[in-house]
Amino acid sequence: MKQPGSIVVITGSMFAGKSEELIRRARRALFAKRKVQVFKPSVDTRYDETMVVTHMGVRHEAIAVKGVRELESAVAPDTQVIVVEEAQFFDKSIVTLTQKWADEGRDVILGGLDQDFRREPFGPMPQLMCLADEVVKLRAICMKCGGLASHTYRMINGKPAHEDDPIVLIGATEAYEARCRRCYELKRAPSKKKPKK
Repeated sequence: MKQPGSIVVITGSMFAGKSEELIRRARRALFAKRKVQVFKPSVDTRYDETMVVTHMGVRHEAIAVKGVRELESAVAPDTQVIVVEEAQFFDKSIVTLTQKWADEGRDVILGGLDQDFRREPFGPMPQLMCLADEVVKLRAICMKCGGLASHTYRMINGKPAHEDDPIVLIGATEAYEARCRRCYELKRAPSKKKPKK
């Protein structure tokens, strides 16, 4: 019987340590002499075009790919551990591909934001978490009050983002903060109430 594969999802808000945990697990697999490949979406060029880099500067080599099709074709036949950073930026076909890899006996480790800046589920992350054998949900420290944070707050010129702003805006501390529920803010569109007669 072939060895069963597994799916691990590492998630949480920005600045929670997701990339750090992803790198730790990739290195642990390398120490165990397993064939590991690390991937990231090419849209994420914040710190480096071909490296997974934590906000604290820890780096790990990665292959930047444009989408799920390119990701699938870049995986070598003998790869035992597939690591994917910023999984929220891939389309939903990554869910089926992840299942296929695990069914083939590979271990798949995915990191990504569970919520966007509006606190809504982000891309394929809900389905990936549902199918995962293990979900690691990390929390950050609220950059306003110091409490535990689960939300990603986006600011534009120091003010809260508007709910109609584009979902994807690549950035780090210049545009985002980790916030707790109490300190989280978002500009809402004015409600369209019908005038009373």
